[in-house]
Amino acid sequence: MTLVTVSEITAYLKELFQIDPVLADIWVRGEASNISRPASGHYYFSLKDSDASLRCVCFKQQARYLSYLPDDGDAILAHGRIGIYEATGQYQLYIDLIQPDGVGLLAAQFERLRMQLEREGLFDEARKRPLPVAPRCIGVVTSASGAVWHDIQTVVARRYPLTSLVLAPASVQGGTAPAEIVQSIAALQADGRAEVLIVGRGGGSAEDLAPFNDETVVRAIFACRVPVVSAVGHETDVTLADLVADVRAPTPSAAAELCTPDRAAITGDLRAATRAMTALMRDDLEQRMSDLDALQRNLQRVSPALRAEQLRQRIDERTRTMTAHIARVLTIDRERLGARLAALAALNPTAVLERGYALVNDADSGAIIRHAHEGERGRTLRIRVADGSFGVTATGIVEET
Repeated sequence: MTLVTVSEITAYLKELFQIDPVLADIWVRGEASNISRPASGHYYFSLKDSDASLRCVCFKQQARYLSYLPDDGDAILAHGRIGIYEATGQYQLYIDLIQPDGVGLLAAQFERLRMQLEREGLFDEARKRPLPVAPRCIGVVTSASGAVWHDIQTVVARRYPLTSLVLAPASVQGGTAPAEIVQSIAALQADGRAEVLIVGRGGGSAEDLAPFNDETVVRAIFACRVPVVSAVGHETDVTLADLVADVRAPTPSAAAELCTPDRAAITGDLRAATRAMTALMRDDLEQRMSDLDALQRNLQRVSPALRAEQLRQRIDERTRTMTAHIARVLTIDRERLGARLAALAALNPTAVLERGYALVNDADSGAIIRHAHEGERGRTLRIRVADGSFGVTATGIVEET
């Protein structure tokens, strides 16, 4: 006998629920009742039929993606996993998708996968790429025996025969179709020539289009290195491949038109461009001829010889102006110099000697004798007059005046 705690048996049962593949991915049909939506945003209710009731919870992060939430009494299909809420020991359905009963299981599975891929960002418009304007090669994933391949060839040959086509054949319905479509997309990428891919088939029932709602096909289109055009079914049919592709076309023929430029339109554009370019060149040539005539007239009016004569005349005028200016400056400078020489002459000691005055120096020291008492008897003096000097011996002061 084994003795366990309540927590241990609950944990053991929880683990059993988690590893059971049926309980981990299950659809349950029933009537919604006892609906409760507290402030937390979680959604609580019960699913019941005539014999039993199942507790359900849809957490806020899941509920916000749901396009439909039931009211009391609604018959619904609910998808999720069965698990145990350990606090009460109750098992309950953890819901990630709710659909009204009657839409069919296939449609409910489609909606569940669509929501999951949308949350992952596979359908974001921001990541979708533009198609090349004039691709050199287009890869096609479709049946080799169907009308789709023929239609695409016809449209491309008519619109833009410079584009080559590469077919990667694949079944487009049936159980093997998803794997073949994924392999064909991979083969075209490995080939490396295609600049854009068309993945398509004709119309059909929801069951016929099921391969293009397969998760592996959708993820292969998402991961493709070149832009992908989805051309699945008619315009009213929408598949997950349409949502993930860079561009959706309503038909395969429309996809071929989207991927190629129109040869007739290109020819018309080239002709219009040629006419416009010819007109521009003619206008430009006429303008240049007019400019050349104007330049020639200007050259005749302002020839190099005439310009040289004008420059020489300006040089002569400036030479005369500078010569006159220099003469005036020299005259003024001479007058200023004469005045300064006269002033210096008036201050020159020799000029005083010319008027009869003499300069007396001590013969030994050269000191100037300014006072009578400096001429004491016996001192040798030197007398400088206008025309020379001579020496004398002082006899003392004769008379002071």
